[in-house]
Amino acid sequence: MAPFLFWFFALLMLGFGAGVVANRNPVASALSLVMSFLCLAALFISLDAFFIGVIQVLVYAGAVMVLFLFIIMLLDLRAEERRKANFAAWIGGTLVVLVFVGQLLAVLRRFPLGQQGFPALSPGPRDDVRELGMALFTTHNLPFQVIGVLILVATIGVVVLSKRELK
Repeated sequence: MAPFLFWFFALLMLGFGAGVVANRNPVASALSLVMSFLCLAALFISLDAFFIGVIQVLVYAGAVMVLFLFIIMLLDLRAEERRKANFAAWIGGTLVVLVFVGQLLAVLRRFPLGQQGFPALSPGPRDDVRELGMALFTTHNLPFQVIGVLILVATIGVVVLSKRELK
C-alpha cells in the first residue's frame, strides 16, 4: 500500500478515535468507534494481513458494536448536557499530551532498531488462518477465554443494572 494511503487511514482512525471520546451522544460515539475499527482493518489489509483485517470487520465492527449499541439502547442513555469549559483542565491535559509526545519521540530517536527496515517476508503461500488458530488456542488460550468471560459478565451486569423495578 502506498505511504499516502497508510497515513490517510492512520489519521482517519485517530480522528474517529478522538470522536469516540469527544462525542456527547453515546450512539454517535459508538458509530465513531465503528469507523475507527474499519480504518484499523484497512491498515491490517495494507500489511497483507487479510485474515485479521476481515476478522476486524466481522467481529469488532460487526458483532461487538452491535452488542455495544444494544447495551446503549438498553440503558436508554441521553446526550450529556453541556458544561462550562474548564480552561485549567484543558491546559493541564494539553500539557500532559505534549510531554507524552515529547517523551515518545525522544525514546524513538534513541532506539536504534527503529531506524532499520523489516526483513523481507519468505516467499510462497502462507496459511494465515492455521497459524493464527494455533497461536490463539495454544499460546494465548487463557487470555482469549478470560476476555470472553469478561464480556459476558459485563453484558449481564448491564442487563441487571438497567432492569426497571416494578412499583
